[in-house]
Amino acid sequence: MRRRFNLLLYIFVTLILLIFSSFVTLKNSYSFDSIAKQVILVDDLTGTILYSKNSSEQMHPASMSKLMTIYIAFELVKEGKLNLEDKFLISEKAWRMGGSRMFLEAGKYVTVRNLLDGIIVQSGNDACIVLAEGISGSETGFTDLMNKKAKNLGLKNTYFENSTGWPHPKHLTTANDLAILSHKIIHDFPQYYKSFSKEKFKYNNISQGNRNPLLNLYPGADGLKTGYTEASGYGLAASAIRSGRRLILVANGMESAKIRKKETSRILDYGFSNFANYNLFTSGDVVDQIEVWLGEKDKISLVVDEDITVTLSRAERETLRVFISAPGPIGAPIKKGQIIAKLNINIEGKNTKIYSLSAGYDVDKLSSFQRIGAAFNQIIWGN
Repeated sequence: MRRRFNLLLYIFVTLILLIFSSFVTLKNSYSFDSIAKQVILVDDLTGTILYSKNSSEQMHPASMSKLMTIYIAFELVKEGKLNLEDKFLISEKAWRMGGSRMFLEAGKYVTVRNLLDGIIVQSGNDACIVLAEGISGSETGFTDLMNKKAKNLGLKNTYFENSTGWPHPKHLTTANDLAILSHKIIHDFPQYYKSFSKEKFKYNNISQGNRNPLLNLYPGADGLKTGYTEASGYGLAASAIRSGRRLILVANGMESAKIRKKETSRILDYGFSNFANYNLFTSGDVVDQIEVWLGEKDKISLVVDEDITVTLSRAERETLRVFISAPGPIGAPIKKGQIIAKLNINIEGKNTKIYSLSAGYDVDKLSSFQRIGAAFNQIIWGN
């Protein structure tokens, strides 16, 4: 009887240990994943990548390509080379264009302002062609301009064949490049970016709602652009702000509009819930002091010259280490603003970030007589 009891007890304990072990393994092995084929989620302020999946893999961007068409137009307006009230002629090519449209009529004129709203809100392919022809004379010429601008902005894996995102085997980009482009639109043209939040736009007595599924659905969503073709699947370049913190998301290759809406909301939730920004130093802060050799002051203040904010998960925050590296006592003379040390920010599993530290004030060199005294103290007292 006792032997049987011991056997049952052994089996019971073994099962408990196995269950507990499985639970721990499951808990520790959990990591976020997305059903989208290409994804990148970025903290807009720090540029920290919160989640990435095939983000450098070339993909068909579909109508997310229109972000470059919009960028070029915004830039020309900002530079005064184009006016929002300028009017462009609607060509037959634009009128015949298929896909998403703002329903322009051939032979008539339309303002740049209306064209931009038609592209941003309605994803109008016809509007893109009119804008491209009006700016460069032809869509081909405008496409050359798009590719030059892509290179200038650092979009390393992007090539455009048209202004609309119409399917073409060579018309490719990456989630990473689209995230860079989204960031540039938001920060280079804040006065125009608000157009991405328009709920609807009416033209030619036809009213169409904004195609961005997150507007008025996801708290803080304020742009940017959807995309869909058979080759690309359903995609979205999105931006959302929560508690003053902006995230930029690019996700592509989803199977339906419904999945796109649900999945992009889930990815943004992951970023807002699991990461936070921590301001370590503000420009002008004195970080520490180090000794001065043969100077009129014994120590010099180390000043940080820029705001330093890091984006961390809760686990990463526990591993944060900040330390200063300097070549021992700094020899006088020292000028205010002179870089004399480095601030190192180390997070486990990531490359150390290094920032310059400069002198907070001038420190003159000791006179010849004072230097002799200082040298004597060093020899006698080790001071």
